[in-house]
Amino acid sequence: MGVMMQAFYWDCPKEERREFAWWQYVQEKIPSLAKTGFTSLWLPPAHKAANIFGPSMGYDPYDYYDLGEFDQKGSVPTWFGTKQALLSLMETAHRNQMTVLADMVINHNSGADATEHNPVSGQTRWTRFTPKSGKFPRDWQSFHPSMYESWDEGTFGDMPDLSHRNPYVYAEILKLTRWLVEEIGFDGFRYDFVKGYGAGTVAAIQEYRYLREGQPFKPYGVAEFWDGARAIEHWVNLTNFSSANPVDAFDFPLRETLKALCDEFGFSLRRLTEAETILRLQPHSAVTFVENHDLRDEGRPIVNDKLLAYSYILTHQGYPCVFWKDYYNFNLALEGTPHGISALVRAHQTYAGGEAQTLFVDDNLYIMQRSGYEQNPGLLYVLNNRGDSWNGQWVNTRWKNTRLTPVAWWSKTDLHRPQDQHTDLNGNASLYAPPRGFCIYAPA
Repeated sequence: MGVMMQAFYWDCPKEERREFAWWQYVQEKIPSLAKTGFTSLWLPPAHKAANIFGPSMGYDPYDYYDLGEFDQKGSVPTWFGTKQALLSLMETAHRNQMTVLADMVINHNSGADATEHNPVSGQTRWTRFTPKSGKFPRDWQSFHPSMYESWDEGTFGDMPDLSHRNPYVYAEILKLTRWLVEEIGFDGFRYDFVKGYGAGTVAAIQEYRYLREGQPFKPYGVAEFWDGARAIEHWVNLTNFSSANPVDAFDFPLRETLKALCDEFGFSLRRLTEAETILRLQPHSAVTFVENHDLRDEGRPIVNDKLLAYSYILTHQGYPCVFWKDYYNFNLALEGTPHGISALVRAHQTYAGGEAQTLFVDDNLYIMQRSGYEQNPGLLYVLNNRGDSWNGQWVNTRWKNTRLTPVAWWSKTDLHRPQDQHTDLNGNASLYAPPRGFCIYAPA
């Protein structure tokens, strides 16, 4: 299915000293990312934000049609750059066979130009929006509480929430997504905070009959529904009911299990096969990840041995998403070596295909096999939780009389190359991983 890169992190333009020039920076990285095997970029919200307390990450949308060309809210460009720079980034991505996802923040707005009295609630709020683009102006009728619905599914801070059941708002959202796909060139959407509005909006965006260069086009979609596995599964099934273009969801429960793997002393690897995750319940809908921009507060990021988590998502089913800050700032790419995310992405793109089958698991050893599909022949993944020694086990694989060679491996204490292994006539082989580390074997 490919590998996604979340091409930002919180306050990245400021931290990187690339304020108003983030698009150019990402564009520079695209050729090397594509060569490694990345197939998609998830960009931060591209629209002009309210910027009430200074330049923001875009999760406070003001003018959806200002991608960095109108002088409003303190600048012409967004914090990430100009519209032209964004278009240039997308052209480079498409030339390198990479898709680009827009971050859709359609639950709430911010930065209104005037207050209004809402006769439904009797309150006065900032709800009059007169954006310089001239598109999608809003007044109190566009927001909760409205004449069209009495219940707001979820609020986000004190920002006014769009009332999607208002026919005007609903139509304008579809006009916006059509513009982003057909005219700007986005290939899909990451839906922010879908708990805040009805599933029908996402279904409508996914089902819309887009045309690009005169040809039908179906955008990819992945939703942020931050909850337990059963709740996410219910939302996905509700949204995708009778849809010809289903949406995926980020696997938050799996991420918490992977944090426990990396950070909890005494973690049993049996939990990898027992935890209730989207990957386990509905793998075709799972977008797996290790970190994201929201996991930045104290106690939330993974602290120890994060490559163990990446080795898991880049060998198993699901659509893996890599975090920019891990890859570049925390130097986990380790390009040119068999030890880091770069090698794991290559292994994923070259070998990972077919269903995942657990061949062995106990508290300290986990061995999984991918059966292979089409051009991807499959792989074997060994995860060792012992901190002081190599660990392995005889298992029965799908390959008979075959040499299995390590294609990626890592250990906290021992980076020596694991030995090649050979299966016998029945497919049996002894597979090993280094201390507190992993090894990926592939058929030679």
